[in-house]
Amino acid sequence: MRTALVTGATGFIGQRVVLELVERGWKVRCLCRSRDKALTMDWARYLDSGEVEIVEGDAAERADVDRALKGVDCAWYLLHSMSSGGGFAEEEAKMARQFGEVAAEHEVGRIVYLGGLHPDNEDMSEHLKSRVRVGEELRAAGVPTAALQAGVVIGDGSLSFALLRHVSERVPTFAAPKWITNRITPISVRDVVHYLVAAADLPAEEDRAFDIGGPDTMPYVDMMQRYTQVVSVRRRPFLSAPIMTRRLASFGLSVLTPLSMKEILPIFDSVSSDTVLKERDLEKLVGTPEGGNQTFDEAVEIAARGTHPARYGRIANAVHLGVLATAIAGSLLTNPKSANYARLKKPSWQPPAAAFPIVWTLLYIDIAVIATTTIADSLEEGEPRAARNDALALAGNLVLNAGWSGVFFRSRARRLSTLWAGALAASSADLVRRAHRRSPTRGLLLAPYPVWCAFATVLTGEIARLNRS
Repeated sequence: MRTALVTGATGFIGQRVVLELVERGWKVRCLCRSRDKALTMDWARYLDSGEVEIVEGDAAERADVDRALKGVDCAWYLLHSMSSGGGFAEEEAKMARQFGEVAAEHEVGRIVYLGGLHPDNEDMSEHLKSRVRVGEELRAAGVPTAALQAGVVIGDGSLSFALLRHVSERVPTFAAPKWITNRITPISVRDVVHYLVAAADLPAEEDRAFDIGGPDTMPYVDMMQRYTQVVSVRRRPFLSAPIMTRRLASFGLSVLTPLSMKEILPIFDSVSSDTVLKERDLEKLVGTPEGGNQTFDEAVEIAARGTHPARYGRIANAVHLGVLATAIAGSLLTNPKSANYARLKKPSWQPPAAAFPIVWTLLYIDIAVIATTTIADSLEEGEPRAARNDALALAGNLVLNAGWSGVFFRSRARRLSTLWAGALAASSADLVRRAHRRSPTRGLLLAPYPVWCAFATVLTGEIARLNRS
C-alpha cells in the first residue's frame, strides 16, 4: 500500500483529495495545524481503520514537515495563502522551498501541487505570481513535481464559486472593475480532484507544470450570466467601470454577500488577468474523468444543489416592501405644515425641514439593504431561528418608525412622542447589533440609523420641554 501525505487536508480541495486517495487504496497521512478541526472532516471516519492518520503540525515548521514526510511515496502540496499583507509571497516561497528540500531528503517519489492558470507575460497579480513561484520552488528541490494550474474552481465550498453565486443572486446591478471581461477557463471540483490524484502515477521524467480546465472558456461576466440561467434566477445587468477599483468593489461585495474583503480580494487577484488553459497535456497522459470533463453548466448544476438561489430575492422583496410601506405611512402621518406644529416653539438647533426627507430616504435605503443581507445570511448559515428573530426585530422597528409620526403629529402627545422616539432608538441599536454579528462592516454602515433616532429623541424631548404649557 502506497503512503500519501496531503497538506491542506481540511481545505475545500484537500479534503476531497484525501477521500479520493482512500477510495483508490492509498494510506493517507494528513498534516494539519488543528487536530480538532481535522476530526470534523468527512475523512476522519477512516482514522479508526488506519487508512488515514493525522500529523498535527505546521507546514512552516521544518521539524513538523520532517515528521510528516517520513516514508511517504507521494506528497500533495495544497497550501495557498489568502493573505494580502506585505511579505506573504516570500513566506509562501520559503515554506515551499523547505517542503521540497525535506521531501528530497526523504526520497519522496513525487510532489503534486495545485497552482493557478496565468498569462505568460508579467501582467499578473501578486497572488498569481506567488502561486507560480511556489511551483518553481517545489520543482527546484529535485523531487519530480507536477504543478497543476487551474482557473476558477466550481464546487460547493469553493470561495470562488460562492462569490460567483452570491453576486449573481444578490447584486441588482454591478458596476465592476474591467477584469469582468477577462477570459477564464473554469473547472469543476470533481475534475480537479481527478487530475490531482492521477498525477501521482506520472512517469518520473514528467517534472513540469500542467494546465487543467473544463471545456468552456468565457469572460467572467458570462459566467455570472450563465449561472443565472442554470439556476433559473433573473439575469442582472453587469457593467465594466474603469473607475471601480478592486478594493472598492470588494468592499461593496463584502456588504452584500457573506464573504469578507479578506476573502474577496485574493479571488479578484486570481481573475485580474486572462486565466485561459493553453494545453491539455495532462489529459493525454492520465486520461479525463469518466464521461469527460464537466461543462461549466454541469458543474454549476451540481454545486448549486442544496442551495436556494431564489431565496435572497424573496427576502429582499419582503423587506423592501416593508420598508417602503413604513416610509409611505410615515410620510402620510407627518404634517409639518399644520397650524398646530407651526405654533410650537422649537430649539434653534433643529435642522431645516428640507433635511428630514433627505435623511430618512437615505436611512430607509440603508435599512433595506442591511436588513435583507442580515436575514439572508442567517439562513445561509443554517440558522432559521436567528433569521426569524432578525425579521421580527425589523418588523417591530418599522412599526415604531411609522408610529412615531402618528404620535407626534396626530396625537400631539409630546412626552409620549419622546418615549416613543427613545424606544425607536433602542430598537435601531438592536438592529445594528444584529447586523454587526454577521458583518462588522454592515453594523458600521447601519450605525447612522440609531444615531439619528437618538438625535430625534433629544429633539422631541426639547420640543416637549419648550411647549409644556
